[in-house]
Amino acid sequence: MNTAEQRSDTSGTKALIALVVAVFGYALMQTVVVPALKLLETRLHATPTTSAWILTAFLLSSAVATPLLGRLGDQFGRRKVTLAVLAVYAIGMAGAAAAQNIGQLIAARAVQGCALALVPLAMGILREALPVRRLPFAMGLVSGVVGAGGGAGLIVGGLLADHFSWRYLFVLGAVLALVSLLLAALWVPADQHTARGGLDWPGAVLLAGSLVAILLGLAKGPSWGWSSASVLGLFAVGVILGVALIAVERPRSDALLDIGELSDRPMLLTHAAAFLFGAGSYFFYLALPLYAQLEPDATGVGFGSTITVAGLLMLPGMLAVVPTSMAVGRIATMLGPRWPLAGGWALFVSGSLLFVLVHDRMWQHAVFYTIVGAGAGLVMGSLPKLIAENVPLARTGTANGINNIARTVGSAVGTALAAAVIGSGLTSDATFSTLFWLAAGAAAAGVVAALFTARHEPATSRAEQPVARVAS
Repeated sequence: MNTAEQRSDTSGTKALIALVVAVFGYALMQTVVVPALKLLETRLHATPTTSAWILTAFLLSSAVATPLLGRLGDQFGRRKVTLAVLAVYAIGMAGAAAAQNIGQLIAARAVQGCALALVPLAMGILREALPVRRLPFAMGLVSGVVGAGGGAGLIVGGLLADHFSWRYLFVLGAVLALVSLLLAALWVPADQHTARGGLDWPGAVLLAGSLVAILLGLAKGPSWGWSSASVLGLFAVGVILGVALIAVERPRSDALLDIGELSDRPMLLTHAAAFLFGAGSYFFYLALPLYAQLEPDATGVGFGSTITVAGLLMLPGMLAVVPTSMAVGRIATMLGPRWPLAGGWALFVSGSLLFVLVHDRMWQHAVFYTIVGAGAGLVMGSLPKLIAENVPLARTGTANGINNIARTVGSAVGTALAAAVIGSGLTSDATFSTLFWLAAGAAAAGVVAALFTARHEPATSRAEQPVARVAS
């Protein structure tokens, strides 16, 4: 390796560190409020319906902002947009820490939702900053950090909720955002390539409207009733706006949503896999902490654990995410790009079925969720790698943004289904078995989808050829 290559490699490593820190901060704060929802409801004198918007506002703004910010990054420079997102994210965290009522906190959480765009922006930056040989490892690491950070948020949130003020949840987030902003300003390189074309405002408005209507319907379905006129009306508006979006985007050369890309089977099933992963993950995010905290004497199920212990039972699974994500590149080189994804889903199915069979001991939760976490790492590491193979460099941010939206919508579906199941029988052991069956079903569908996510090309050329082509 000559001196210039060494400098490039060092620069790429620094960029990777900065992006990992930024993505971890986002992933941590995505779930850190989940264990503290009941506490926030009490301290801010809110109803359960109102406090649920602490999560819903973040989810809605994430889905709306991510594709637009990913497209802005592709067109005007991912480094610039990343710095802007981190600055706004820090402001949102500071606003949440200083909130005096539930309305202010919900508004601050809506501002924080822009940080989901850090994931697709990071994938685009890495494709330019790193040599092809290091790209699978880097993308796997960033993907693994998303999963590990989301799980770590449940643990950190429990610790802070149990022992400190709820405001420290957001003080921590503000500190992480400022550190990330500094590292990104120092180490993330300027863009070498940008996409042509203008900003697709009609597409952005229609996509945002469709997502808001559908996600709001999913969020309110358990409380308003799935057959209520309001929920059905929201779903109808979402579908109508979605159809209008397809009609508007199809003839555009600079469309925010590439209809041809979505009609391409490998890309469509890659997005479907992200949707299934979002749903399957949230079945566990909601089921496992709840089960651990239930009092067995009162309900017949549960461990009577604190919030902190409930989170710690999930820790082994979260730790398993990162190494398996980083192994995706090597597995894909040996077996082909679809097999890490299929193998990850197979592990996810296995862990879910073990939970169905037995789940009344703490060790079972720790061990079985480690299997699920290992599978989740392979799934998360595979998705950006498949996208990098199937889209040109100029659309990396946008395509990863759509993939993250698919996962966000899946998370909303998983949350709504879990809420409906839990609401129908909180004290029943069968309630949790049903959630684990749902997770197994989502993962089984993921196995099928994974088999069709890669193109039929020789294994020796599939893994790196598209990336190498756009970089040359």
